[in-house]
Amino acid sequence: QVLLVESGGGLVQAGGSLRLSCAASGGNLKDYHMGWFRQAAGKERDFVAAISWSGGRTFYADSVKGRFTISRDNAKNTLYLQMSSLKPGDTAVYYCAADRADSIVVPSTKAGYAYWGQGTQVSVSS
Repeated sequence: QVLLVESGGGLVQAGGSLRLSCAASGGNLKDYHMGWFRQAAGKERDFVAAISWSGGRTFYADSVKGRFTISRDNAKNTLYLQMSSLKPGDTAVYYCAADRADSIVVPSTKAGYAYWGQGTQVSVSS
């Protein structure tokens, strides 16, 4: 069972950038498709981005396309989310998630992921 730990959250002004990391242990990251989700206060947990096990395919929510970049370093067992041009609406707890890469389908829903980190807070001030 893979254990996921996010880091890199914090407070940033609108227009700024942050890079989130998700370190995996207890398993090889290359065996998993990976995703980022976020949950704002009082709202549902929403899909942000996903990446296939090899890194060859990436997917983004329309709200972050062109501003966020998902990437991974399987040798370091780490997933990343580079966030730029941040807006107050990006304020949320960000979670990484893992799904065993038993098929070519990379999930974009919460139900598609079995393993979750504890989350890291990102706050964007106006």
